[in-house]
Amino acid sequence: MLSMHTSPLEQPGTGDAGGLNVYVVELSRQLARHGVEVEVFTRAVSSRVPATAQLAPGVTVRHVDAGPFEEVRREDLPAWLCAFTADVLRTEAGHEPGWFDLIHSHYWLSGQVARAAARRWAVPFVHTSHTLAKVKNDALAVGDRPEPAGRLHGEQEVVADATRLIASTAEERAHLIGLYGAAPDRVDVVAPGVDLTVFRPGGRGGGGPVRPGDIAASRARSRLRLGLEADGELLLFVGRIQPLKAPDILLHATAELLRRDPSRRARLSVAVVGGPSGAGLEQPDALVKLAADLGISDLVRFQPPAPQPELAHWYRAADAVVVPSHSESFGLVALEAQACGTPVVAAAVGGLRTAVADGVSGLLVPGHDPLRYADALDRLLRQPRLRARLAAGAIERAAGFGWSATARGVLHSYQHALHPTAVAV
Repeated sequence: MLSMHTSPLEQPGTGDAGGLNVYVVELSRQLARHGVEVEVFTRAVSSRVPATAQLAPGVTVRHVDAGPFEEVRREDLPAWLCAFTADVLRTEAGHEPGWFDLIHSHYWLSGQVARAAARRWAVPFVHTSHTLAKVKNDALAVGDRPEPAGRLHGEQEVVADATRLIASTAEERAHLIGLYGAAPDRVDVVAPGVDLTVFRPGGRGGGGPVRPGDIAASRARSRLRLGLEADGELLLFVGRIQPLKAPDILLHATAELLRRDPSRRARLSVAVVGGPSGAGLEQPDALVKLAADLGISDLVRFQPPAPQPELAHWYRAADAVVVPSHSESFGLVALEAQACGTPVVAAAVGGLRTAVADGVSGLLVPGHDPLRYADALDRLLRQPRLRARLAAGAIERAAGFGWSATARGVLHSYQHALHPTAVAV
């Protein structure tokens, strides 16, 4: 596994750590359970990290010395591709020939490393893009920067050279084929998963049907644990704070809800769990200032990124999780929230259209007008029966996206790459 720009050991929700980190961790663990020994190469950002670390039985993380021991902006990392590649090749050279059977790269930077290593070792490489520059540039948020020409060119090279490509959705597969010219017979669709042992309705046992009372009781327990008011309405945003993820839309929608019904101030609150990332690092306090400008500072609670067990409590505590991203290859936050029994109000973009079943497990909002989000949230908050129905649908929706299913799909792609003529399509 190659994950150059972000380590699977990092806490998702800030910096460059996000859904990709979760994907690499969970997929690696599942592959190891299927008998695949996995070594994950990532760039060392500190001199204090060990050269190798055990992520799980059968999964080793190798920290590569490439560039300064500090966080480096993604746009500056191409300067260290050669150093990173050299260390990866050096590690393999210390083993007997044929040590690695296959390379799986994540994001285009790692794909560039995979191109060189695959040629040197004469092994296939499978690539997962996670995000695509051309798609992101077509849906830029205000204040966001377009992806540079170097990334566009680099992605094109990776798509052309990869033995197989793994897309998270049929829409991403269409983008790889239509925008990048990928051969259709080399692109597999494998949806990411969710850890259903962590993200689940609290207290649910036996695997039986979930009743509205179960969801309410779970919400009350999580709110007590997090020090939140038992009553009232809670809207939640989880993720990196940057223009692409659009947390500002939730704040504007909240202000609109109060404008429509000033009495709601006594019962409404908003939680933002995450940290600045990407273009958001240029103005790390922008969201705090926006809340002040909108007159809702007293309603908004900012929380640092949380480990998965605590994050599950935030999901359970919320009445709705809002995912207003301008672009999203899949949307793991939406899936995690639904697995906890919480409806999602999300942008009708990219993979969110796959993760969320509109009107069944949540509500999809066309465009990014805060007024439309206010409409959807108002409807959800005012209709307990709708909220209960969507909560039950959310649990059922997420149940079909376990990581074990993801691993089986990825293994099938690996088999195609290793034995292209022996695997039935």
